[in-house]
Amino acid sequence: MLIKLIVEIVVGAICGFIANSLMKGDTSSILKNLILGVVGGFVGGIIGNLLGVGGGWITGIILSIVGACLVVWLVRKLFK
Repeated sequence: MLIKLIVEIVVGAICGFIANSLMKGDTSSILKNLILGVVGGFVGGIIGNLLGVGGGWITGIILSIVGACLVVWLVRKLFK
């Protein structure tokens, strides 16, 4: 259980970093990337359920990155 949580946090941070890089954002904050990845994973999971896709590691990572990109875009629009 603890190992799974650690893996999800690390994968979330990596997805957040990738999404932040794709959106040309500030990549200096590890905590920001972690939060983006975790929230992006949640948003990506919702999108995957709505579209009827998901179930694998690769699909989950892609959906997390897409979700994190949407979160970055939304934060920029709301706080600009």
